[in-house]
Amino acid sequence: MIHWLAAAGALLVSLDSMMNIAFPAIAATFAVPPERVRWVIICYVLTYAITAFAGGAAADRIGHVAVFRAGLALSAVAYVMGGLAGTYEWLLVARVVQGFAGGFIYGTAPALATVDAPRGSHGRRLGFLNAAMGLGALGPLAAGLLLERFGWRLVFHVRVPLALGVLAWSITLVSSEPMERARRPVTLADLTRAQVLLASALSFVARGAIFAIWLLAPFYLVEARGLSPAMGGVFFMLAPLGTAFAAPLSGRLADRVGPWAPAVAGLVIESAGLALLGTADGATPLGLIAIGLFTAGWGVGFFEVPNMAAIMSAFSPTQQGAAGGLSFLARTLGVVVGVASLAEIFAVRRVTVGFLGAFAEAHMTAAMAVAVAALLALAGRRAILRGP
Repeated sequence: MIHWLAAAGALLVSLDSMMNIAFPAIAATFAVPPERVRWVIICYVLTYAITAFAGGAAADRIGHVAVFRAGLALSAVAYVMGGLAGTYEWLLVARVVQGFAGGFIYGTAPALATVDAPRGSHGRRLGFLNAAMGLGALGPLAAGLLLERFGWRLVFHVRVPLALGVLAWSITLVSSEPMERARRPVTLADLTRAQVLLASALSFVARGAIFAIWLLAPFYLVEARGLSPAMGGVFFMLAPLGTAFAAPLSGRLADRVGPWAPAVAGLVIESAGLALLGTADGATPLGLIAIGLFTAGWGVGFFEVPNMAAIMSAFSPTQQGAAGGLSFLARTLGVVVGVASLAEIFAVRRVTVGFLGAFAEAHMTAAMAVAVAALLALAGRRAILRGP
């Protein structure tokens, strides 16, 4: 049952997808332009990128359940702070606190999900975990309904009882630490092996590129296409919903054929979805937009599970907290760089080609980056197989 608890914690963190459809309302409340909203993402993901690895490595020594519970408790605090923020700066402070909480959960969830599973079924367990994270796809839909009736602050407050509920479940379900403690810490040599570096680099690019959608799609759907927040939430959730559907399938496939083939296939699919969005303008049929969103989400979900399995298989059983944390470190650093760079591309190009042109160019840039990553995965894997 502990893998269900890990999935519940990861789902709680992934429900931050609720924030994205709230970005236009937050920007209006604090009178900030769309590109400045990037800091709402960066303050959160940069913090949990660092704490996911540090928390996972520390949990290998002091206990994964204890760190996991600390993340749940701190999440509840952060959600209260975010909902009560009176200025944009205080909202960013709340997001930093939320990042610490999310890092503690993400840094321990992969290890907890696989602790009692045979090596040959780790892909399935990680697929289950990533599917739970993908179910955060429901977040934008719920957030759209909340926004229309109650405003964006309830997007924070509604998650407080969820965090407390999972925390209470963890206390009743797990009474003792179920994992063997690490005999030695992770070293720089562990982190710089070819397989680890390649998988981490691919995760960096894939997750950074997908955040073109997470940052810009809400503004495209609500402001450029005139959809209501609720209907915008329906469309926006297609990307993470694709991720949720793809994750279990790729996990099973990775257990059968190894991680690299499904990882490359996922990158190709993600690139295709982003490229389709890169052709969008104000008259593009919404059906094509829906296909692009779902395809890009499917691709990143099909990629991330085998990629995570490749990283975790490179570490010993007593270093799985650090391994899972490293996986999230790579993908979330990609988010930070992707959001910052794609937002800058959007901001600069919007002056010349307008909102719609800048939206399309940002997504096409992301598509090309993922296509290059797919080629790197093929070339890098062949080099690893050949050896020195």
